[in-house]
Amino acid sequence: MPQNLKALTALRFFAAMWVVIFDFWPALGRPMPAFIAKGYLGVELFFVLSGFILSHVYLGAVGERRFSYPGFLWARLARVYPVHLATLALMGAMVGAAILVGLPAGDKVLVWSSLPAQLTLTQAWGLAPLGGWNHPSWSISAEWFAYLAFPGFAWLAWRLRARPRLAVGLAVLLVAALESAFARLAGFPLTQATIAWGALRIVPCFSLGCAVFLLWASHPVRTSRTALVVCAMAMAAIVGAAQVAAPDWISVALFGALLFGLASVSGAGSTFLTSPVWTYLGEISFSIYMVCIPWQLASGKLLDHLLAGGGPAPLWLWLMQVLGVVPLAIVIHHLVERPARDTMRRHGVPFGLGRASPAPPFAPALGSR
Repeated sequence: MPQNLKALTALRFFAAMWVVIFDFWPALGRPMPAFIAKGYLGVELFFVLSGFILSHVYLGAVGERRFSYPGFLWARLARVYPVHLATLALMGAMVGAAILVGLPAGDKVLVWSSLPAQLTLTQAWGLAPLGGWNHPSWSISAEWFAYLAFPGFAWLAWRLRARPRLAVGLAVLLVAALESAFARLAGFPLTQATIAWGALRIVPCFSLGCAVFLLWASHPVRTSRTALVVCAMAMAAIVGAAQVAAPDWISVALFGALLFGLASVSGAGSTFLTSPVWTYLGEISFSIYMVCIPWQLASGKLLDHLLAGGGPAPLWLWLMQVLGVVPLAIVIHHLVERPARDTMRRHGVPFGLGRASPAPPFAPALGSR
């Protein structure tokens, strides 16, 4: 099995909480710090991470012609679909309960015309223009698009495996060119696309993740000290880019450097971000991401009641709201995500379409927005 890079698992938790804090910050009624204001880029971080991890787990199988495409898709579906269905049902139950007690139900939540796209994970392909339901699931739809196209990403990565620096350079060029061109043509940044053009948003990030994997696999960094320096420099640059309002593609490119550094840290045997606590928080990050909006809606109603219907939340109450997403995610992870995933993988690919792919040592799925 591929090496378990635990520091990357832990990174998922920080990416998820970056998105959560970005979404919840307006309740404080305070100016948003520059780094928090870039919290929507937590999605890009997950997309880059997804390309890296899927390459780490499956690229060799693709190149050596022992890759089961149906098994791969079934494994990915087992990873994301049960929680997606659970949060759809949760949103429906919340709206139904609100109607029963006479609260505003929010006609923008249960958009029935978008339900077929929600159920087929195509809502980020331009097939659900009215959105609704659990909004963060658009990025799961984008992930599903990347999963379907993974053989194409892997085919190109395999042919560039002997030239990893060229692969990274081309990927960074794609990130910069596509995001710049999209902003000029569409009038808004690609990094803010969701139900419209969300599937396109993942393409440059996923490509970068695949390329960064090739560079890491060539072992240019062999000591944990050097790898930690790379991590520190990348993180400082990410924060600096936010402070000077640099174009988003620069931050995305720096995510690649951060992933490279963290993977090198784990590969060199360092214990940085590898404790059971950090690993566990990374494992529940997908549930954190998927339940953050339902929790925000429910806890927001409670805050309105406690604050007599208005006004900014005090810091201590806001922190309780933000941290409250974690225990809810733990419940979803243990009652839905893990058992459903294990059951689907145990029963294998339906209809005899192929063998199930081996379970990766750590989960290559999203936890973002």
